[in-house]
Amino acid sequence: MWYHRLSQIYCSIQHQLKGGVRHQALQYLCFQNRLLAARRWQHTAVGPLNCAWQQHEDHLELCYAGTVMRFDYVWLRDHCHSASCYNSKTNQRSLDTASVDLGIKPQTIRMNETMLFLTWPDGHVTRYSLEWLLKNSYEGQKQTVQPRILWNAEIYRQAQVLPVDFQSFLETKDGLKEFLQNFLLYGIAFVENVPPTREDTEKLAGRISLIRETIYGRMWNFTSDFSRGDTAYTKLALDRHTDTTYFQEPCGIQVFHCLKHEGTGGRTLLVDGFYAAEKVLQRAPADFDLLSKVPLKHEYIENVGECHNHMIGVGPVLNIYPWNKELYLIRYNNYDRAVINTVPYNVVHRWYAAHRTLTTELRRPENELWIKLKPGKVLFIDNWRVLHGRESFTGYRQLCGCYLTRDDVLSTARFLGLQA
Repeated sequence: MWYHRLSQIYCSIQHQLKGGVRHQALQYLCFQNRLLAARRWQHTAVGPLNCAWQQHEDHLELCYAGTVMRFDYVWLRDHCHSASCYNSKTNQRSLDTASVDLGIKPQTIRMNETMLFLTWPDGHVTRYSLEWLLKNSYEGQKQTVQPRILWNAEIYRQAQVLPVDFQSFLETKDGLKEFLQNFLLYGIAFVENVPPTREDTEKLAGRISLIRETIYGRMWNFTSDFSRGDTAYTKLALDRHTDTTYFQEPCGIQVFHCLKHEGTGGRTLLVDGFYAAEKVLQRAPADFDLLSKVPLKHEYIENVGECHNHMIGVGPVLNIYPWNKELYLIRYNNYDRAVINTVPYNVVHRWYAAHRTLTTELRRPENELWIKLKPGKVLFIDNWRVLHGRESFTGYRQLCGCYLTRDDVLSTARFLGLQA
């Protein structure tokens, strides 16, 4: 179709508009637009210079800002933000989606430099900002990923990410925003000069989120007394892992504060799981694909004292969004992985090979960031991204901490103007 070809030409030009090339490209597009208008095809119109559109039988095709987008007509009616369809005070839909005719088509379509207007058969008018459509289209979302800086030990050290001061974190928006920006980019962040008490650690955590109460309580305070049926409550070394893989939704953020250590060893290991996964994607894409598709069970069984728990969580090692293939969650815990009985035998061996590929990346020495937790310095970890572990230790070591609800942390970041 001549229009589709024009859209392709236009969108290609948009990506090449630099310096003097821009002037020539715009002249060419202007000529094509005039030619398009002269054809006087039914249901065809020309918008402003940076936009063109075509009405099809079951959808609207729109080319804007270098992106070709396609919108189903029911979708366009359903997302109307007019006063009768959307409550702007509550930011909730008022329109009953089930009342929309599945065969609906706009009666008329028009556009100016910034807006698209659709008039429906009943006379209702829907208005859309072209920027809003670009941001919320499927094609636009495919190009949108969460800003992150993937790191190994050397990359993180060279970044020289500074901890945020306790008082600044608690009392100023700037301090809180700086902390959250660091956390979103790197998956870890530090707050320093924190009084080494459980109460002040709790106050710190509550600044950005509700504390998630789990089978371990609200705030936990642990030593190597094996008071719980978990290796963390010993002096043994812990290999890299993510926590609570045995929850249907693993805890989003983990907080660590070492209140006291009278002994040696006990350094904390941090590994950017997304960095390792990206290396797997580059070097062995079939392994990455398999790790994102095979569901596994993780299990926690505890029968110690008054604690009786049997938790099972299910999900693949790598969790990706289907529309843009962005990795958003890694479940990696060899301690808690249950029996593999969710896939047939001929897939199992391939999964073991893929798991070995990822493990090799996670265990590369250059990917290991070792830090010594000390009283007064609190570590926040994105448990959906960064794996943690520790070396064995001697003496008395006391840590406190908690899990935070991921939704609340991201909500706080968004209200401070950060992309999350």
